[in-house]
Amino acid sequence: MPQYSTLSAERLPDAPGVGRILFTRPEKLNAIGPDTPEEIRAAVAWMEAQDDVHVILVEGAGRAFCAGYDMDLYAEGEGDHPCKQEGKPWDPMVDYAFMKRSTENIMSLWRTSKPTIAKVQGYAVGGGSDIALSCDLLVMSNDARIGYMPTRVWGCPTTAMWTYRLGPARAKEVMFTGNTIDGAQAAAWGLANRAVPADQLDAQALELAQRIAGVPKSHLAMHKMVVNQVMLTAGLEQTQMMATVFDGITRHNPEGMWFRRYAQVNGFKKAVEWRDSGRHIPEGDEARQAIADLERQLAGQ
Repeated sequence: MPQYSTLSAERLPDAPGVGRILFTRPEKLNAIGPDTPEEIRAAVAWMEAQDDVHVILVEGAGRAFCAGYDMDLYAEGEGDHPCKQEGKPWDPMVDYAFMKRSTENIMSLWRTSKPTIAKVQGYAVGGGSDIALSCDLLVMSNDARIGYMPTRVWGCPTTAMWTYRLGPARAKEVMFTGNTIDGAQAAAWGLANRAVPADQLDAQALELAQRIAGVPKSHLAMHKMVVNQVMLTAGLEQTQMMATVFDGITRHNPEGMWFRRYAQVNGFKKAVEWRDSGRHIPEGDEARQAIADLERQLAGQ
């Protein structure tokens, strides 16, 4: 079996036709690290090459599916990065190139000819929701949470899958509020295929995978191509291009820079508490003044 640093890929020995990609950073709630998107793509390519794999289960070890990007690195950490450029003016195409590559890697779950099933416990939030919604099917525990809280500040989901999975009205509610929804609500809205009690999640996801595994690979590939083509015809690739550009803007405009500086001074948890509380988020000139104050604090540390 191939070896990776943030996930594993294998055939399930007791479930013929079923492969599994498992995120293996439970101590970090399987947060996305620098290597994770590339490793997703590599694991999907390996699965694609396995003739005896018909369907791929995607899951996370421990308490969560994936809690998004590792903010210890991307929000609090010092140093330059394409997604948090310190140089002024920032270069949007450097940011875009990095995030486009990351998005394409995650979307390999959608593009592979083999059906993919995200099995979600705990959290699939931020970038973790991008991974879950890039899978063809979604099975959640009733109490799991899915959402993209950074839409409130410092993020735009680059896969842009919410509208295609939920429809415009409900996607707008998720994007405008940054609220998460639980598995039961996700199923009621048609986002999740199934929502089940937590103690039934493993069995229900495997049952669905095994049912699909009995279908010839060629048939599965054709059916997936037909449905995916509908989304492509509706403009998925163009929407993702816009979303990925906008994601970079949200991290480098005054509001995004305020959030990052606040996290650097006070810690990411405090920044998230502010973001998710519903409090007013500084914007425009107010944010610029707050950035100047925070940068003075950083300089004095």
